[in-house]
Amino acid sequence: MRVLESLVLPPRQFRIVKYLGEVREGADVSEVSNSLGFKESDLMRDLAELESKRLIRLEKTLRYLVKTSELGLKYLELGLPEERVLRYLIANNGRARLEELASAGLNEDELRASLGRLRRYGLIKLESGLVFLAEGALSDFLGEVGRVKEILRNHVKPVSYDNLPDWVADLKRRGFVDVDDVKIIKVYPTQDLLKLLSEGRVVEGVLITNLTSEALVTGTWKKAIFKEFDVGVEVPARTPRLRHPYTLFMKYVKEILVEMGFEEVRGPYVESCLWNFDALFVPQYHPSRKETDVYYVDNARAEVKEVDVLERTKKVHTEVWKYCWREDVARMTVLRTHTTPVSLRTIYERGAGEYRVFSFDRVFRPDTPDPTHLMEFHQLEGIIVGRRVTFRELLGFFKELAKRLGMEEVRFKPAYFPFTEPSVEGFVKHPKLGWIEVFPGGMFRPEVLASVALPTDYKVAAWGIGIDRLAMIVLGFDDIRNLYSCDLDVIESTKIPGVILKNA
Repeated sequence: MRVLESLVLPPRQFRIVKYLGEVREGADVSEVSNSLGFKESDLMRDLAELESKRLIRLEKTLRYLVKTSELGLKYLELGLPEERVLRYLIANNGRARLEELASAGLNEDELRASLGRLRRYGLIKLESGLVFLAEGALSDFLGEVGRVKEILRNHVKPVSYDNLPDWVADLKRRGFVDVDDVKIIKVYPTQDLLKLLSEGRVVEGVLITNLTSEALVTGTWKKAIFKEFDVGVEVPARTPRLRHPYTLFMKYVKEILVEMGFEEVRGPYVESCLWNFDALFVPQYHPSRKETDVYYVDNARAEVKEVDVLERTKKVHTEVWKYCWREDVARMTVLRTHTTPVSLRTIYERGAGEYRVFSFDRVFRPDTPDPTHLMEFHQLEGIIVGRRVTFRELLGFFKELAKRLGMEEVRFKPAYFPFTEPSVEGFVKHPKLGWIEVFPGGMFRPEVLASVALPTDYKVAAWGIGIDRLAMIVLGFDDIRNLYSCDLDVIESTKIPGVILKNA
């Protein structure tokens, strides 16, 4: 029969076991910390030591807190973006120009997503830059809007789930809800501890981690507990790795593109509005050019030497969009919001011909950092130029790239971008975040190609991939910030696919 000896415990551990002896059935770590007046982080080392002595048992579970985001609260007040577009069309006799819909208070992403959802229900038609109301599944649409708003109302305060409901992935992708992973740690006393406590054989002692002359003189060391140190313990080995996982991923993607016949090109981070917006047929009143969506640079100027591009762009905007185009606005300086200006400059410099180029570089947008957004991130963008280039070739490129990255299934839906027509959005599936939009692209509009004087018998397929999001899927992250982490635990725990390591 096992004989249980008396225990001498440091003060904090003594208080922990005394509390557990009173609770007996166990308690959350948060309950223990609140009751004893300690931070949870301060208790974890003590709990680990008590568990190693088989005095307590730790049970760890994962729960999810779902809460309506700030954006979701805004939509509860103003209405969902697709709902507001529909109201605007109804109030304007069932038709409106695309640029007019910006007056409904939507930014470019919101407008694009709204048009896609309304088209899915057959409620609108797009013709020559105009949006028309159509007879579609209005009751189904209103039912879906009502369902989403009801979910948002029910999650104004966080709701805890053992398993995430199916609707979370879609609403999280749209930014309507925030999801936090919460680790719940419950502490249970073992039978050995309860027996010791019942017999009064748990004693509080003084813990000494540094033996001082005072402790020797006073003799307090005789009744103290000494913190054990084992100088013979080996230092944990670190797995040698020459490159960061994301760097390896970027290198692999570039190698894929080179194998597919593409050439890498680069461009400036500080760009003029002419190349970032105007030459891409984005009107100067477009909501994507607001200061809330763009970093404007006041103390620097991106010199515009391409006077011919300015003149052709002015002609295109005044003839097609029919507004007073301003050269001073086109000469304003920004941190580029996408890498598409690199492709446009390439077309301007090379002109007619058969070529494929790509740019894999940083872009900047004033987003609030969260698991899927950063203020500075990477974009993979490129073009296919030629006389016989078709929209089908663009879709084939997306599928081939996804396949080489280990993602077999790609879903496409129609989209709207000011500088491409037709346009498409491609989605791939993240195991935790659900379907993520990563493949936006389309055929450059004639107005864009007119600004850079490409002959009209040439076509250009263009794409701008959310490569950071693709990297999250390939490397197994559910937080985009991990792509740039310097935390060795994160880096060393990252499972890098063998095909990438083989090409490292």
